Amino acid sequence: MNQAVALNVQHLSCYALTVEPKTPLNALILKGEKEDIDTTKQAVHFELLTKHAAQAGYEHYELSNLALPGYRSKHNTSYWQQKKYLGIGPSAHSFTGGTRQWNVANNALYISSIEKGIVPFESETLSLATQYNEYIMTSLRTIEGCSYAYVHEKFGENAVYRTKKIAAHYIDKGQLMERENSLAATAQGKFFLDGIAADFFEV
Repeated sequence: MNQAVALNVQHLSCYALTVEPKTPLNALILKGEKEDIDTTKQAVHFELLTKHAAQAGYEHYELSNLALPGYRSKHNTSYWQQKKYLGIGPSAHSFTGGTRQWNVANNALYISSIEKGIVPFESETLSLATQYNEYIMTSLRTIEGCSYAYVHEKFGENAVYRTKKIAAHYIDKGQLMERENSLAATAQGKFFLDGIAADFFEV
């Protein structure tokens, strides 16, 4: 952090390491050749990060992203706010609000298809439940939080009622907080957001 501040780095993306199955790191951990992830140490590092970043004037605008004023990531913010975006090139993803599509990953196939006037992609239509789940998952990670007005407009009054009902438990625990017309994570709640968000999911 001292080095980042000294270099006047405008944006920091700080994600905790997750060990995925079938990766070389996971294999080394299973063999005892590498230590497994220490989640307690990760939590301590996260606290140090947020404390020093705040002192240096960074805005902790998303759970894993911090920026000096005026330097938020526009691309990622669009994703977190469910805005539409267009992906161009191999493996690129696009989002229309109700559908998601992704271009073929193979470079040669992508190029040959484009030369024939064809965009090679697959797509999926997102159910309202999936759209709601994704909004909850991403919005609770942001400083603005989950907008009740957006939930009402996009998913209806019953969705707002359901969201508030589930949120009450975490508000009582001090992990979520309500402010004006939104729901956001507290400093304590940021450590448990994956589990908290999952409790809101519709299936």
